[in-house]
Amino acid sequence: MKAATNNFDVANKIGEGGFGSVYKGVLPDGTLLAVKQLSSKSKQGNREFLNELGVISALQHPHLVKLYGCCIEGSQLLLAYEYMENNSLARALFGPKEWKLELDWPTRYRICIGIAKGLAFLHEESRLKIVHRDIKATNVLLDKNLNAKISDFGLAKLDEEDNTHISTRVAGTYGYIAPEYAMRGYLTEKADVYSYGIVLLEIVSGTRNIADMAKEDDFVLLDWAIYLKTNGNLIELVDPKLNSKYDIQEMMVVINVAILCTAISPTNRPTMSSVVSMLEGRIVPQEFAFEQSVSATELDRHKMMEQLEDTN
Repeated sequence: MKAATNNFDVANKIGEGGFGSVYKGVLPDGTLLAVKQLSSKSKQGNREFLNELGVISALQHPHLVKLYGCCIEGSQLLLAYEYMENNSLARALFGPKEWKLELDWPTRYRICIGIAKGLAFLHEESRLKIVHRDIKATNVLLDKNLNAKISDFGLAKLDEEDNTHISTRVAGTYGYIAPEYAMRGYLTEKADVYSYGIVLLEIVSGTRNIADMAKEDDFVLLDWAIYLKTNGNLIELVDPKLNSKYDIQEMMVVINVAILCTAISPTNRPTMSSVVSMLEGRIVPQEFAFEQSVSATELDRHKMMEQLEDTN
């Protein structure tokens, strides 16, 4: 891996995670790699390494990033993955101008379905039932054909039906964490469903869920979607860069599925297999009691942030 990355040359650095860096590498046969170098100084980095190795090595699916191998030598903790030519969904949607991609609606729609299929596999189809815990646009990678693959399983946990309350520190990313998990430590696969709903809103709107925190404009995207829902004008959510070139029926399905996935009560969120069926048109998005209001979401998120601050 040292040779493949030219001794971890900064010129080959393609990403920076919470517990280490990611480098592009090339094997002698021309195979491209993404090498994650986890920080050995961090106990959490060590835990992430072992967790990711244990989880992803047991999972194979077209919408999960493949793990090729690992290296533990001295202080080096390395994981080698398939190389994803188009980096992350976050960079494609929100990155600097030179890195942004012009994602048309058919591509965005296919990405929505791909992420849903990957999560359905983790929650319902794999031998190990996995809760990812950190679904966000940064952890969705895009291959050369812009197929979506879920990455970064360092925070993933086995879904144990009899042990859904997590007594340790809540993990995840601000803006994507489900309220019941942030506020009560209650973790089920429905926490991933909530995070997925946020990612859908970002894909539709081309806007991050979190605005400038210094201006205290947190969570504007989700609150805006709920406001538009209550006023019957959801189409205003759509990214202007699409220039009205989209299938309006598909668009409305995706937006309504996103709002359904972000329901405050986890019992009102669909399973990911149901989400796949809705997106693929096999079932109509179910009607649901629209329990959210702008004031309710603001209140819950205020409580949620207080809870997160207490755990940090």
